[in-house]
Amino acid sequence: MKPIMSIPAELKYTTDHEWIRLDADGKTAVVGITDYAQGELGDIVYVEVDTVGEDLEKNDVFGTIEAVKTTSDLFIPVAGKIIEFNSQLDDSEGDQPDLVNSDPYGNGWIIKMEIANPEDLKELLDAEGYKAAIA
Repeated sequence: MKPIMSIPAELKYTTDHEWIRLDADGKTAVVGITDYAQGELGDIVYVEVDTVGEDLEKNDVFGTIEAVKTTSDLFIPVAGKIIEFNSQLDDSEGDQPDLVNSDPYGNGWIIKMEIANPEDLKELLDAEGYKAAIA
């Protein structure tokens, strides 16, 4: 039996297993990977984001995440500018990439971004849509 996964209703999701949470200002957002994705990857040992300050198009690679058994690209859910990489995950600062495993929707967030067009969020999956996509 599969473990029960957390899929918070207030987030939007991609079929590539990223989540995005719009901040109250409606212009910035936090992005990470889903509970499902971290479970599939296993123990995460390294997260790299070298795109801070860059404007990216939807689905561009904004970084990589490395687990014991594989390395995966991270895809930006909507177009915008990367404004921050979670320093707790960075090997030069916090060096706690395992936060992505233990708290994927909280302290394990990966980037903050400025959204180019908030309308793009409408194209993403809601919690029920994501649940169906991974079923």
